[in-house]
Amino acid sequence: MNSYVLALDLEGTLISNAMSQIPRPGLAEFLNRCAELFPRIVMFTTVKEERFRKIARLLVEERIAPSWFAEMEYIAWHGKTKDLQFVPGVRPHQVLLVDDFEKYVHPGQEAQWLEIEHFDHPYSSADTGLAKMLNTLAARI
Repeated sequence: MNSYVLALDLEGTLISNAMSQIPRPGLAEFLNRCAELFPRIVMFTTVKEERFRKIARLLVEERIAPSWFAEMEYIAWHGKTKDLQFVPGVRPHQVLLVDDFEKYVHPGQEAQWLEIEHFDHPYSSADTGLAKMLNTLAARI
């Protein structure tokens, strides 16, 4: 087990967006494997916590995400970028951020960002973004 905290983005990374909520292919496998690789996983998204919780509960109910996903730690933050200093109890260099959007990477924290391909329309069932990211994560830790 490594000592990194894994911070996951929601929209364009795990699902389409908060409106259509189309799960990315391989979501359950990705989350289950991440739980094996990382001692702590947090949600770091622009989606407000109440909305995230509703989406997460639905994904769990539909067996598209593991049960812990609905209760996972949510990072409350503000500003224009996802400053990893908002993750409590660790320093930014101890956090890996999986996100599809470079604009949210905090200046000076680029080394902690793992870019995932944006999950976008037409939402192909052949999308392999999460599988590729698992390989990237496994190589990083």
